Amino acid sequence: METVLAFLGSIPVWVYIVLVLVVIALRDIFQRKHTIQHNFPLVGHFRYMIETIGPEIRQYIVANNREELPFNRRQRSWIYASSKKENNYQGFGTDQNMQEPGYVFIKPAMLPSRLDPAHNHHIKNGKDPHHYTIPSAKVIGEYHKRKRPYRPRSVVNVSAMSFGSLSSKAIESLNKGSYKFGNYHNTGEGGLSPYHKFGADVVFNMGTSYFGVRDDAGNFVMEKLVKLTQNNPAVRMIELKLSQGAKPGKGGVLPASKITAEIAEIRGVPMGVDVVSPPYHSAFSDVKEMIAFIEEMAAATGLPVGMKSAVGKTDMWEELADLMVETGKGPDFITIDGGEGGTGAAPPSFADHVSLPLVFAFSTVYKIFQKRGLTDKITFIASGKLGLPAQAVMAFSMGADIINVAREAMLSIGCIQAQTCHTNRCPTGIATNNKWLESGVDPALKSERFNNYMNTLAKEIIEITHATGYEHPCQFGMNDVDISMGDNNKTVALADNYGYLKTIVPYPGIKSLLECPHLGGRAPREEITH
Repeated sequence: METVLAFLGSIPVWVYIVLVLVVIALRDIFQRKHTIQHNFPLVGHFRYMIETIGPEIRQYIVANNREELPFNRRQRSWIYASSKKENNYQGFGTDQNMQEPGYVFIKPAMLPSRLDPAHNHHIKNGKDPHHYTIPSAKVIGEYHKRKRPYRPRSVVNVSAMSFGSLSSKAIESLNKGSYKFGNYHNTGEGGLSPYHKFGADVVFNMGTSYFGVRDDAGNFVMEKLVKLTQNNPAVRMIELKLSQGAKPGKGGVLPASKITAEIAEIRGVPMGVDVVSPPYHSAFSDVKEMIAFIEEMAAATGLPVGMKSAVGKTDMWEELADLMVETGKGPDFITIDGGEGGTGAAPPSFADHVSLPLVFAFSTVYKIFQKRGLTDKITFIASGKLGLPAQAVMAFSMGADIINVAREAMLSIGCIQAQTCHTNRCPTGIATNNKWLESGVDPALKSERFNNYMNTLAKEIIEITHATGYEHPCQFGMNDVDISMGDNNKTVALADNYGYLKTIVPYPGIKSLLECPHLGGRAPREEITH
C-alpha cells in the first residue's frame, strides 16, 4: 500500500487534471441528452455556465444604465442608495432620451405655493423621521358604512406578495419596515403568516384557493375568515383577488419544492405536490354574486372589502359599475394591477401579452366609474412599477388614491433582479424557502432599509407635490403631467391623451387627515416574537 501511495504521490498534479478532463470529455461524447456537449466536449459546458449567469452578466457588464428591463440599472441604483441612506443624486444632467414616446414630464409651478409652516405637516415636523408619511385623502369603507372604516396612514404601501413565494425573513423584513414607516402590508393570496404579525397594518388578500380560510376541498369558509380577523386586529381590509397583472385568467402555482410544513399548515394544503390555484372563484360565478359575496364578508367582519384585478375586456367592469349604482353596494376599493406586474411567475405569453399595462388599464376602468358618478365613493389603488417618484406622481394624477409597490420593495431589501423567483434558488434569500439562502437575510437590517426606501420615495413624492404648488398628491390633476408623443416635437397632457379629467378629491388639510379616528399605521401594539 505504501508503495502504491508513493507512486501516486510521485505523479504530477497536471496528470490528474488531464485524466479528469478526459473522463468528462468521454462522458460528453457518449451522452445524448445535450447536443452542444456532445458536439463540443468540455467547451460545451461553458455555454451552459454562461447562460446560467446571463442576467447578471447583462446587468453588470453588457447593458447600459437605461436599457435593461424590468428595472434598469439607474432605477435599481436609486432604490439601493435610498434604502442604504447613500447619495442617490445624479450629476451632469439626465442621461435619458427625453424625446422618446411616453416620456413623463411633470409640470412645476413658476412660483411654488408658499405653504404655511404652521399648518403644513411636512415642514413643521421636519425633524420627525416619519414626517413624510402621507395619509390617504379618502377613508376606505366610509361610503358603505362599514363598521371599521380605514384611512391608510400612507399613500404608498406594500403590494400583494405571499409567504411561500417570498421567504419568511423577507416577509418579516417588509412587515417590520412597514410598521416603522406606517404603511400597510398586503399578505398576498398565500394567507396570513406569523411573519405578517410584527405590528404593521395588514390587508388580507384572498385568491381563488382561499388559503387560510378554506376547507380541505378548497372551498371558502366564512367562519374561518371571521375568526382570522377577530384574532388579528391588525387586519384592516380584505382584498378579493380576481386576477393579477402577471397572469390574469391563470391560477397561481406554488411548486412542491417550495412548500414546507409551515407553509402547508398556513395555507391548508398537502405536502409534496404543486399547489395550483384555479383561474376562477368557487364562491361566486358572476358579477352580481360577487357583489353579494363582498357584502357578506364586509357584514361578517366589519372591514372594508375591495377587489384586485388586471384589465382587459370592459363588459364586466361596466356591469359592476351599473350594479353599484343600482344597489348602492359593492367594493370599497378597487386595485388595478398593470400587465407589467411581475412578482408572480408566469408563462411568457401571459406576462408579455395578456392584460393591459397600468396606464391603459387604470384610465379605462376609472372612466367607467367616473361616468356613473362613483369615483368619489370608492378608493382607487394602482400597482405596476410605481415605486419610483415620477411614475407614482403620474398615477396620482390619473386618479389613483393609493399606490402599491412590490418588486421595488424587494429591491430595497436586497433583490438583485436575478429573475429566478420561480426556481427556489433566489441568490439573495428573498424569493426562496431554501434555509441556507434565506439565512443571509437579516430582518433587523433589511426592515430598516425598506423603511429608508419608503421614506425617500415619500419624500420625493411630496417634494414634487410642493414644486407643483400642492400639499398632497390627491391634488394632482390630469393637466399636471405631459407625456411625449415621440419625434413629432409634441407633448400631450394626460387629460388629452386619455380623454378625461380626474375627479377632484376633497382635501381638508394634512392636520385633519392625521387627526382622523380611522387613521391606521404605527398603532401601539405588542410586538410578536418567534
